Amino acid sequence: MELKWIHVLVVFLLLLSVAMTGCFLWQYSLPKVEPNPSVMEVRSEAVQMCPRYPEPVPLDHPLPILKEALEKVDQMLRQKMHSSGLPAMSAIAIYNDTVLWTGNFGKRNASDPASGAPNEYTIYRIASVSKIFPTIMLYKMWEEGKVTSLDDPLERYAQNFVIKNPLGRLKDSEQRYTADGLVFLEKGSVPLKPSLVTLRRMASQLSGLPRRLRSTSLLWKGSTQDALALLKDDVLVADPGTRCHYSNLAFSLMAHVLAEHAAEGQYQRWISENILERLGMEDTGFDITAPVRSQMAVGFYGSQQPAPLYDLGWYRPSGQMYSTAADLAKLAMVFLGTYHRRLLEPDTVKTMLTPLLKCSVEYFANKTGTPWEINEQLGYDVIRKDGDLDGYSATFSLIPKLRLSFIVLMAGPRPQGGDIVTQTYEYLIPAMETAFREADKSLVPPPNPIPYVGYYTYSNLTFYEIKVGIGGVLLMQQFGPHVEELIPEKYRTIKLHHLEDRVFQVVFDKEFPCVLHLGSASISLETQNGQLFNFYPFDRKGLSPGFDAPGLNTYNVVRVLRKPVFYS
Repeated sequence: MELKWIHVLVVFLLLLSVAMTGCFLWQYSLPKVEPNPSVMEVRSEAVQMCPRYPEPVPLDHPLPILKEALEKVDQMLRQKMHSSGLPAMSAIAIYNDTVLWTGNFGKRNASDPASGAPNEYTIYRIASVSKIFPTIMLYKMWEEGKVTSLDDPLERYAQNFVIKNPLGRLKDSEQRYTADGLVFLEKGSVPLKPSLVTLRRMASQLSGLPRRLRSTSLLWKGSTQDALALLKDDVLVADPGTRCHYSNLAFSLMAHVLAEHAAEGQYQRWISENILERLGMEDTGFDITAPVRSQMAVGFYGSQQPAPLYDLGWYRPSGQMYSTAADLAKLAMVFLGTYHRRLLEPDTVKTMLTPLLKCSVEYFANKTGTPWEINEQLGYDVIRKDGDLDGYSATFSLIPKLRLSFIVLMAGPRPQGGDIVTQTYEYLIPAMETAFREADKSLVPPPNPIPYVGYYTYSNLTFYEIKVGIGGVLLMQQFGPHVEELIPEKYRTIKLHHLEDRVFQVVFDKEFPCVLHLGSASISLETQNGQLFNFYPFDRKGLSPGFDAPGLNTYNVVRVLRKPVFYS
């Protein structure tokens, strides 16, 4: 009977050890299943490999995987050009600060047989992509303290701004009150403080302002004071902050009001001096002069008739601008944080790229931002700004998680039969993920590995050895009773990337299973990838006595003097 209880205790401790190993176990891939695997062997059915969203790393392009994807993009765009009769197109793909690919198709002037092909310096009207610039103006003035808060109400900067907001003044309510010991419910409407038209809402299609001023077209030549006068008898189409509603009025009004507040009323001059000149965007601007025309791709309607280059007047901030693929690539690098000239602080860029609200199914984007339309694709937020104007269409897009950008400019309406930006990312996203996973990671060794080398245990259940690997990078290997039976050797070792002081990061070399199955137990390796080890201050011998892994809620992994000896 005593032997039986000892056997039960051994089995219990084994299972407990496996469970505790879940706190600390890092593997790269699952072993192949042999015929008739035992219960305790690692299972490898259809396995989700990680990292699901690999971290961007330096790439030595051209890489075969990226070259193949970009060739598919090139072929797809050529087919779109042919099937739609689009006169001209220029496109560019950027990773970090590197141009991966440029594509230029058609003729700069489709009506001239002698016209040459466009290139990355060919000018196109960018329509609503222009809205990026008043948004940058807002964030820049916020950085400089000229705007107190992104959520300031518009009337702080335009005292005579008034508009009706019937949707925000009443709210259905159910009030509870007590009389003579009885509880009564009373339904009705109660007055509320109306929601505010704020600067951030104006820059994110959440202001509730109409698409444009009543009784005006996009060619309206009035003043901002005229616009404010027209709004006094107008009405918000949505309670601010509650619904996505596209508004050219919101961006133009915000731009002109901010210019009056802090730029002497000179919106275009402010954009030129503070953005275009700073970034070296020499072929971007507002006024379509003769030299600009000579560099432009001629825009056409779908009927193949040339489109006029009309002036948007007061609505210029919402859609007047022109640019090139090369210039917009510089702007993309600003948002990717890789351009050599800083425009906005990194935290400001993060704020500007953050989605604000999920839109209803009727809206053309899943989420809205400042000034972005945001859709999810293959698990990533694709942040984009589309622009469409007579004779031209354009898209400026980013996937910040992948440090990737795709920009396309067209001298005509968008081709039918599927969005070309979405189709482009269908090729590029998997290729970039594969390139990141297969890239050799550059790991940093500690200045002196000696304080960390040795043996450690977690609650005397799991045991680890830290030793020095190639290039001085620390390796951490698990060992102990039954570990050899449970986990193949190549899955028991991880690498530690030195970050600062006594802090290291867990790094996987290649792909690894998101969940590792050990018999009836399972361990999420996905949560452990990238976790931090915080080693304790060195003792008198110059050794660290242990470490914590706070992200895993694991503390007191302590050093042992020598390698433990285990007895069966």
